[in-house]
Amino acid sequence: MFRFAQHDRNCAGPFDIATKVFDPALPIPIVKVPPVELKVEDPFMPIAVGTKAPDFTLSTKSADGPKQIKLSDNFGKKNTLLLFFPMAFTGTCTTEMCEVSAGLNGYTNLNATVYGISGDNPFAQEAWAQKEKITVPLLSDYEHKIAKDYGVMYDSFLPQMSLGMGGVPKRSAFIIDKDGVIQYVESNDDARQLPDFDKIKAKLAELK
Repeated sequence: MFRFAQHDRNCAGPFDIATKVFDPALPIPIVKVPPVELKVEDPFMPIAVGTKAPDFTLSTKSADGPKQIKLSDNFGKKNTLLLFFPMAFTGTCTTEMCEVSAGLNGYTNLNATVYGISGDNPFAQEAWAQKEKITVPLLSDYEHKIAKDYGVMYDSFLPQMSLGMGGVPKRSAFIIDKDGVIQYVESNDDARQLPDFDKIKAKLAELK
C-alpha cells in the first residue's frame, strides 16, 4: 500500500512542494515528484506607468443635463487626472472631492482636466455634488468596467460589515498625459487613505 509523505513547504516565499510516494517496506521512495512553484497573484493590479490608458466614454449629470465624457477627447490637448473613489455620500470620498473642488483652478493652471469616477449612478452623483458643492466632474462607472480595465476594483468591499460588494473602485489616482500614456499611478486598498496630491501636482507640473 502506497502512502504520501507530508509536503515540504517554505513559508518565506512561493510554496516549494515535493511529494514522495513510497512503500513503507522499501528503504527509498518509489517516486519523487519535482518541486512545484505556486504563485498567488492579485487579479486586480493597477495598470502600470508607461501603459496606454484604456479609453472610455462615461455618463455625467450636471445642471446642464446628462452628457457623455470621452477620455481620448483630451488627447493632444491636455493632461488628465482620474480620481477613482468607492462611493458617493461617504466621509472620506466627500473630503477628497470637496478638497479637489476647492483647488480645481490649480489643476486647470497645470493644464489638467480632473474627473472623479465611481460606480454610483449619475443622478446619485449629481445629488451628492449639489449637496456638498462638489465641482469636479463626476463620471458614472455604473457597470464597473472602467475600474476593472484600470485594475482598481475591489473583489469584495467591506465584507467585515456584511456588505461584500464586488466591483467597487479602490481610491486611486492616474495621471494620463496628452499622448494618452499613464504617467502616474496610485491605488490604496485602504479606502480611508487619500492620494498623495503633492506628488500628483508635482508630476502634472513636469508634464505641463
